[in-house]
Amino acid sequence: MATTPAPPTAPPKPTWDPRRAEPPFPWLRPTIRIRLTLLYGGMFLIAGIMLLSIIYLLAAQALNTGAEPLFKIVSGTSIKVSSDNCPAVQAGNLSLDEFNVAISNCIDQQRQTALDDLLSRSLLALLGLAIIAFAFGYAMAGRVLSPLGRITRTARAVAGSDLSRRIELDGPDDELKELADTFDDMLERLQRAFTAQQRFVGNASHELRTPLAINRTLLEVHLSDPGAPVELQQLGKTLLATNERSEQLVEGLLLLARSDNQIVERKPVDLAEVATQAVDQVHAEAVAKGVAIRGERAAAVVQGNGVLLERIALNLVQNAVRYNVPEDGWVEVTTQIQHGQAVLVVTNTGPVVPAYEIDNLFEPFRRLRTERTGSDKGVGLGLSIARSVARAHGGHIAAEPREGGGLVMRVTLPI
Repeated sequence: MATTPAPPTAPPKPTWDPRRAEPPFPWLRPTIRIRLTLLYGGMFLIAGIMLLSIIYLLAAQALNTGAEPLFKIVSGTSIKVSSDNCPAVQAGNLSLDEFNVAISNCIDQQRQTALDDLLSRSLLALLGLAIIAFAFGYAMAGRVLSPLGRITRTARAVAGSDLSRRIELDGPDDELKELADTFDDMLERLQRAFTAQQRFVGNASHELRTPLAINRTLLEVHLSDPGAPVELQQLGKTLLATNERSEQLVEGLLLLARSDNQIVERKPVDLAEVATQAVDQVHAEAVAKGVAIRGERAAAVVQGNGVLLERIALNLVQNAVRYNVPEDGWVEVTTQIQHGQAVLVVTNTGPVVPAYEIDNLFEPFRRLRTERTGSDKGVGLGLSIARSVARAHGGHIAAEPREGGGLVMRVTLPI
């Protein structure tokens, strides 16, 4: 009796996280200003230490030269001397040898005391000069690098969709001015490109709205006929609802394009309601393919465009139903709040998806194991649109292979 081959196992999950890890102490980031400050201050500190060492050696040599006593007593039976700076000579009656040794020891002690005092005072002076040098180096580094700060502020303003900003750096014709002028030229080209894109969006919006408005008018005229059959009225209502949804989708996409991939008008939207609407629209197709849709959808309110967010859920659920197994397939749609963010997860059974093909799924007109060709399941724009809409809302979408086949699509949006 022939045995059936075991189903293919899912490839191992990728362990590489493309997101850049945040440093534990951002304020310790080695900026150019800090590095220049450490360089200049360190060079001064090394020079100061060398200078201090030379002065100390010269002073020690000078003191060693005069270390011998200026005089010695060479005769006498006993000597009695009083001295506040040399207590050793106050021990009482001293012999000549004892007196000379005491005098030499006192001179050595005073010489060492003078060297220690010179060293401590020099170290204090060096410390003060080092602090002044580091402060001066930091100030000078900031002055030298101020054009870079200006470039950074302009780039940050441009990142906030303000392409009209320019650096217009004045000063000597050095590398920084060359960088600023090059950046200004790049901004000028980007502004012209975005202006042309907005002009195209304005023209396309008119071309897209006109046929939809004509269709809506014709459908409303036919529905206003009281003598129309019931089946025709039902069909007209269905077409009118579909046309209205298409109009809303076009408006949402045009709004997305006009706002440079940023949602300007935001309203509270519950991801659970959005996901339920998407499930209701795909329910008939799921029943026809024998795919069960399940999952608990908890309330997860975000700020955004409801039509575009519904498009994300609809695209994910449609793909999960269409790219499924022939028998006993299922799709799980859940919404919840995790770590302060709203999360929509769509999991389905289906064919085994290699991990290296995940990124290709989000490219326009690309499908699994196919080239840029047609398909009866769609045009290949669903996941690309879903990723663009998620980014416009400040979130992201990620996919990973499910064990046993299928995908786990996770959409994360800020609350």
